[in-house]
Amino acid sequence: MKHCFNELICIFEDTFKEKYNTRLIKGNNEPLYAPANETCSYHQIIFAHGYYASALHEISHWCLAGADRRLLEDFGYWYVPDGRDQNEQQAFEQVEIKPQAIEWALCVATGKDFDVSTDNLLGDGETDRFAFKAKVFQQVLAYLESGFPVDAEIFIAVLAKYYQRQWPLTASHFQYRSEQNSAI
Repeated sequence: MKHCFNELICIFEDTFKEKYNTRLIKGNNEPLYAPANETCSYHQIIFAHGYYASALHEISHWCLAGADRRLLEDFGYWYVPDGRDQNEQQAFEQVEIKPQAIEWALCVATGKDFDVSTDNLLGDGETDRFAFKAKVFQQVLAYLESGFPVDAEIFIAVLAKYYQRQWPLTASHFQYRSEQNSAI
């Protein structure tokens, strides 16, 4: 199945533009969330280079952010770019568990493959992608049990309907393999 970022922009705006005055924007460089200000009358979720996966990732952050954080650039989150040391990477991964769990559900709803992003190709030390993905998987299971954040739940359902995917999502929709390649 082909995934077109222009489709995703339309689906997002049909779902949230009127209620939240927020638009999904194809950017040229790094992703950014920019709240409305004196030069732009609407909030912008800017994703990198027209990448569909980048758009889903940035939407997941937006879904997780509450009303107050949506008034802050990049939701007021701490961020150290690629090249993080081991401690910075651990802090990065800790704050990325929930948004990447939402992103995984968005991917399942669209029929798109998902893998975690550790976003640290130039960093010191090795990143344990398996351990990080296990944490993200556990968060997915927690969300499936207790519910995703409201806007995430809405958008997951909208995407599942658009892409004709099974709804509601269950744990069986999330394929996770441990380091030893055994299914969990």
